[in-house]
Amino acid sequence: MRIFGAGDVWEHLSYEACIAAMRDAMVTFSEGRAPSVPRTFLDLAGGNMFGAMAGSLGSGDVFGAKLISLFPGNTRHGKPSHLGLVALFDPLDGSLSSLIDAAALTAIRTASASAAATDALARPDARTLAVLGYGEQAETHIRAILAVRPIENIRVWGRDPERCARFADRIAAACAVPCTPAADIARAVAAADIVCTTTAAVEPILYGRWIAPRAHINVVGFAGSDAAEIDADLVLRARYIADSRASVLAEAGEFRSLLRNGTITDAHIVAEIGEVYSGRAAGRTCGDDITLYRSLGHIVQDLAAARTLVDLASGAALRSIRL
Repeated sequence: MRIFGAGDVWEHLSYEACIAAMRDAMVTFSEGRAPSVPRTFLDLAGGNMFGAMAGSLGSGDVFGAKLISLFPGNTRHGKPSHLGLVALFDPLDGSLSSLIDAAALTAIRTASASAAATDALARPDARTLAVLGYGEQAETHIRAILAVRPIENIRVWGRDPERCARFADRIAAACAVPCTPAADIARAVAAADIVCTTTAAVEPILYGRWIAPRAHINVVGFAGSDAAEIDADLVLRARYIADSRASVLAEAGEFRSLLRNGTITDAHIVAEIGEVYSGRAAGRTCGDDITLYRSLGHIVQDLAAARTLVDLASGAALRSIRL
C-alpha cells in the first residue's frame, strides 16, 4: 500500500491532468456507470461535521471511500477546512492500494472540476476572473482556471481587506497576472467573464443583478440544505448546471428554497455537467446566457483524482507499508 501525504499530492497531481480526469469521471457518472452511495454527515459540536462517502469508477475500475472532517473555523487559523483521507482499493483482488491526504486532493480536484466546467461553459474569449474568498480554494481555482482560459485580469474580494490585499499581491506574483483586491463584491464581479464563489457564507452574498450577461459562475462554497452563497435572482437568471442532480436536490440551499416555495421545479436543472461534456445536453446556448455550475462535490471526482495521482506518481519513491 502506498501513502500519499499532502506534499506528494501537491507535487504530482497537476491541474491539467486532474481537469481531464474530472471530465471523464463526470461523463461516466452521468451515464450511470459509476455506482456510489449517498454521502452521509455526522453533526459534531460547534457546527463541525464528519462525512463519509463511497463509490466506484465503474466495473473493473478502482473503488474506494473518502472520510473527511469539515471544520470551517480552521480557515481562520490558516488550516484547511476539509481534513481526512481517500482510500483506493484494487479492483482485481480488493486489496487496499493507496491512502491519500484528502485535504490536498480535495483542494485540487474541486478547482479542477470547476475549471473543466468553465472550459465547457464560459465564453472562449473570457479574460476577466472574479473570485470571492481568499482561502485555499480561491487560490486553487485561480490556478486551475488559468489552465483553461487566458485570463488577463483577476479581481478578488474577502471580508478582511488587509488579508485580501496580501492574497492579491501573492497571486499576482505567483501567477504573473494582474490581481486586484475589490472593495466590495459588486465591484469585484462587475462585467467579469468568470466568477467563482469560494466562501463559507450561509446567506447570499452574490446577487444576480450584479452579474453581466454572458458571464459564467462557479458556485463552490459552503454546501448546506438551508445555506446559500447566491440569491434567488441569480438561480432564476442562469442556466443552472449541476455536478449531480441528486446532490443539488439534497444539499443546494439556494435551489431547495425556490423548489419549496414553488418558484421552480426540478427541471430548472438544465443538465448535469457530465451530460454537457458528452454532448447529450447543451451548456451555453447563446452569447448572452449566464451559465452556472453548481459544485457540491462527488466521490467519483475524488476517486478519479486519486487514480490520476497514483498514475502520475508511479515512478516516485513514496512511502509504502505492507498490510
